[in-house]
Amino acid sequence: MAFTKKHKKELVVDYTEWIKNSQAMYLASYSGVTMKAIDSLRAKARENGSEVHVVKNTLFSLAMKNAGIEHAPDLLEGTTLIGFALQDPPSLAKVFADFTRGSETVKIKGGFLGTQNLSPVEVKAMANLPPLPVMQAILLGTILAPASKLVRTLVEPARSLAAVIQAYSEKNAAPAAN
Repeated sequence: MAFTKKHKKELVVDYTEWIKNSQAMYLASYSGVTMKAIDSLRAKARENGSEVHVVKNTLFSLAMKNAGIEHAPDLLEGTTLIGFALQDPPSLAKVFADFTRGSETVKIKGGFLGTQNLSPVEVKAMANLPPLPVMQAILLGTILAPASKLVRTLVEPARSLAAVIQAYSEKNAAPAAN
């Protein structure tokens, strides 16, 4: 299908907008994959707040240049499927890793975290990171741990004093009952 110049310009603008709005991008080759499988990939990506698109390499290269991102020339060769992580980069990396697992024809080409190039190995490593809410909970727990320990340390003498006073009052109250 031939694209008009106007349509190509619109695609470059769309690609540039997706690049600017995404926290990370993952690229994969998809030769020999059915549209049903790609639609399934897109649905899984949408569940994680991401988008997946089949792109024209030359137009996407122009969009990357417009967005100020350098890339290796071989990254945009052959068929290219790109995932745009709009919210949670590790979740989309996991979706891509699952999509390519066990396939001889579908391969992760690489990706970008912001403007930083990622190799296929680094994309797969991103897939092993926990989801964003879990990472936030771990970070919050790490930050709050010293404060919680400090509060327990400060409260302990008062708790001990209260226990001594209670034991003393119970001891004095026991003979009066007899």
